[in-house]
Amino acid sequence: MSRPGLDRQVVSTHDFGRVAVVFGGASAEREVSLDSGSAVLVSLQQQGIAAVGVDGIPTLLNAIRDGRVDRVFNVLHGSDGEDGVLQGLLKACGIPCTGCGVLGSALAMDKIRSKQLWQQNQLPTAEFIALEHGSELSLEQQQQVTEWLPVVIKPNQQGSTVGISVVRAIGQLQDALAAAHEYDSSLMIERYIDGEDFTVAFVKDTVLPSIRIRPEHGLYDYQAKYQSTATRYDAATLDRRQEQQLQQLSLTASRLLNVSGWGRVDVMRDRQGNNWLLEVNTVPGMTSHSLVPKAANAAGYSYDELTWAILETSLEGSKA
Repeated sequence: MSRPGLDRQVVSTHDFGRVAVVFGGASAEREVSLDSGSAVLVSLQQQGIAAVGVDGIPTLLNAIRDGRVDRVFNVLHGSDGEDGVLQGLLKACGIPCTGCGVLGSALAMDKIRSKQLWQQNQLPTAEFIALEHGSELSLEQQQQVTEWLPVVIKPNQQGSTVGISVVRAIGQLQDALAAAHEYDSSLMIERYIDGEDFTVAFVKDTVLPSIRIRPEHGLYDYQAKYQSTATRYDAATLDRRQEQQLQQLSLTASRLLNVSGWGRVDVMRDRQGNNWLLEVNTVPGMTSHSLVPKAANAAGYSYDELTWAILETSLEGSKA
């Protein structure tokens, strides 16, 4: 079987110039970002690219002022790196960056706005209630939550499943809301989809094979992602028609949010085979065991080929 196309646009490493791999930062995803950035940095350097690691935006600003940065490989997960802050800064400085621009980053990071846009365009996503900036549930909303149970509580602008919990009884609701409020003043209560987790990654115009995620205890939470050795990841589990439907939905959902360059779309597939959009990640994990490298491997690409292709997304010109 032929590989999907990630043909190189750049042949010489010199065409990239000096690359700052930005990772770490101060978000709740700092530790994961450090791991991702370290893996990317090693890969680029092994390929002869003049890459250096930069921890956080203040350090990056110093490097830019000193004239030591020609482009940025963004591996800054979460706030500042994934919400449009870094993208806006680099656009103002005239420094190209991997991934999408300000608008796509901001929209994708905002789970509530993402789902509102999907709903308005008749894309499938679970019903939800938005609690903006510490607002309380109305009596009508409390009744709605009771009818939906179980529900998933999510901080609006966090990644890596930070602060997420499943509420199966109404008595658990307030504790779950309080736990999520530790990470964000804006929350979402989402109707639980009983099914399996899938993720679809894309790089440039290429959609990679979907990955089915099978956590040991049902919920793909932080522990299942980064600590458990029992979580299973399987590629090529759907038939051709199902795979094409899932890939097309993921691509449509991303484009609607103005996401470009590269990213990963998370989807729940229910017991009846229906796909439900969860979120789009514009700076996904890049450790050797992360989902995008797994999808690239399933398509026949090495980790080095993947990082090269992602770096090339910084060559795509102006981004919204």
